[in-house]
Amino acid sequence: MYRMLLALTLSIAAISLPAAATSAPNVTLTGVVGPGFNISLKNPDGSSVSHLDPGTYDISVTDNAPIDHNFHLRGPGVDMSTPLEGTAAVTWTVTFVDGTYTFLCDAHPAQMKGSFTVGVVQPPPPPPPPPGKLSGKVTATAISLKTSAGAKVKTLVAKKYKLTVSDASNKQNFHLKGPGLNKKTGVAAKTKATWTLKLKPGKYTYGSDKNRKLRGSFKVVAAS
Repeated sequence: MYRMLLALTLSIAAISLPAAATSAPNVTLTGVVGPGFNISLKNPDGSSVSHLDPGTYDISVTDNAPIDHNFHLRGPGVDMSTPLEGTAAVTWTVTFVDGTYTFLCDAHPAQMKGSFTVGVVQPPPPPPPPPGKLSGKVTATAISLKTSAGAKVKTLVAKKYKLTVSDASNKQNFHLKGPGLNKKTGVAAKTKATWTLKLKPGKYTYGSDKNRKLRGSFKVVAAS
């Protein structure tokens, strides 16, 4: 009777206990180098890898090029490569995190390269605004500094500007001064010049070094 009860208890326990959990195998990506100047990284379905979820992957790399080619995978937390000399067949287990990864041939990085993103990737910062455009002119009797709209410069916002100067006199010059800035054309010759300026908050003056009556000024204010 005792044996029957023990056997029944064990049978119930076997039925009640859940099966041991088994982890799913890693997704395998395939990297190939060669023939020729070809390099690729593909998903199991044969499509090119462009974006992955964060996690652990197996990377099966076949390097078919016997010389001067390799497969170099790098990015956040990953930096693995096959040798440049000889063929190779390797499998790496790597963990990808949010970010951008690249794969390339170290000997031909401009020709043989690719990249993909993982998880959430921060967008690149916006490009800096283009420089403002200004035009300066000096003649034997007048000097001016104008905006791209043709208005006299009175107040500018601190940033980069491209100033095109037309010095139409061989007796005067165009001299611009201000915080950290001192630019001028020559006095004895007519000339044209283009200056890229980084204007800082403060007062600026422009004029001719040979005629004190040819003067102008403006102020630069901090960007809001």
